[in-house]
Amino acid sequence: MTTILARFTTAALVLAGALASARCYAASPVVPVGTWLTEDSRARVRTEPCASDPARLCGFVVWGSQPLDENGKPKIDRYNPDSAKQARPQLGHQMLLGLKPNSEGHFEGKIYNADNGKSYDVTVWSEKPSVLTVKGCMLVFCASQAWKRVTDLAPGELQGPTDAAGGPRSDQEWAAKVTHGGASSKKLSPGDSSPQRAR
Repeated sequence: MTTILARFTTAALVLAGALASARCYAASPVVPVGTWLTEDSRARVRTEPCASDPARLCGFVVWGSQPLDENGKPKIDRYNPDSAKQARPQLGHQMLLGLKPNSEGHFEGKIYNADNGKSYDVTVWSEKPSVLTVKGCMLVFCASQAWKRVTDLAPGELQGPTDAAGGPRSDQEWAAKVTHGGASSKKLSPGDSSPQRAR
């Protein structure tokens, strides 16, 4: 009887250790770097580590299916609550605002909607390389979308590095910080290698 109990105890300890390891592995944040087509196919969003804090996730609109307004001019961020941003183009604006990793290995924070100038709570994660799950919440109401990874280039899609010619623009608080010597801190681009990125 003592031998049987010892075996059960050993098996239980091994199982508990395996479960703990699995939880630790699952909670490791995998940075979902890439370009994603939104569920409604209206935009492509490029995600990458934020320039000011590589532990956080930033996302930028690099393509829109309807980039022009009713007057045939490029859409601007006219509903932004910050009047200083209302004249900036919608194409290239920052949509995911410095999401931080949580205990579940997901990234959470705010998502900005230029169509109405409002920001919402959001959590994003990638369980497989081809899909980014985006869960948005307003008060107690939440809904999830599946954004699909894209690797081709759509006509008019921004291709340049963030905050450089031909690329999207970081909001000031998420841009690379300028050091005392006048140089900016290193910016990680979607092509940089990192052991914890989903591609």
